[in-house]
Amino acid sequence: MFERQSLIALQSILVKEITRYFRIWIQTLLPPAITMSLYFVIFGQLIGARVGEMSGVSYIEYITPGIIMMSVITNSYSNVVSSFFSAKFQRSIEEMLVSPVPTLYILLGYVLGGVTRGILTGIIVTLVAAQFVEINIHHWGVLIFVVLMTSMLFATGGLVNAIFAKKFDDISIVPTFILTPLTYLGGVFYSISLLPDFWYKLSMFNPVLYMVNAFRYGFLGFSDINITHALILISAFIISLFSLAYYLLKKGIGIRA
Repeated sequence: MFERQSLIALQSILVKEITRYFRIWIQTLLPPAITMSLYFVIFGQLIGARVGEMSGVSYIEYITPGIIMMSVITNSYSNVVSSFFSAKFQRSIEEMLVSPVPTLYILLGYVLGGVTRGILTGIIVTLVAAQFVEINIHHWGVLIFVVLMTSMLFATGGLVNAIFAKKFDDISIVPTFILTPLTYLGGVFYSISLLPDFWYKLSMFNPVLYMVNAFRYGFLGFSDINITHALILISAFIISLFSLAYYLLKKGIGIRA
């Protein structure tokens, strides 16, 4: 009976999260489609025509997986950080934490809400990309695994950011000063094989690089880094961050007075 009640609670949190971003779809789902269309027009068609090929494919084909992944990362993160901080600000999260609902189910509810928005946005951007370039999938298994793990990772990261945030301005610090630079320097628009040796080695410390390249492998069948290492590291990242988020929620750090 307790397990059934916990699953109902998980479902309720997830439905609430999905309903929330669908209710304001003009702010949550439409902007990524418009923004990414501009990326394809400017970088793919205008600049891409001058760049030519990269790694044996046209430039617009090369950047397509990275642009899709960029939208997944951004939306998974922003959905949870804004939703959880709002719940914390309104003090409704405290009611959940003192309820009989296990902490794991509360965490999963918010994270899965971010995952659904990230994946849905990724699908929308893929449909937009199909208007500019032919979409071919090299390895469905890698593609699905990477997009699920990446969206879960950044949704969890958004929750951790929201836990430590003290005011609304704090939830924009990580996306502005950490997430955006890591994404743009993660090989979305270029191959790291083009970088000088120092910057090449420095890029290997960027976690987004592994996600973008693994996702690119799922689409195009090649990667700048070892795909096995990338999948292992992505798995390690999600286990570590998810464990941290669970610990913070369980202890009530940043939430309870």
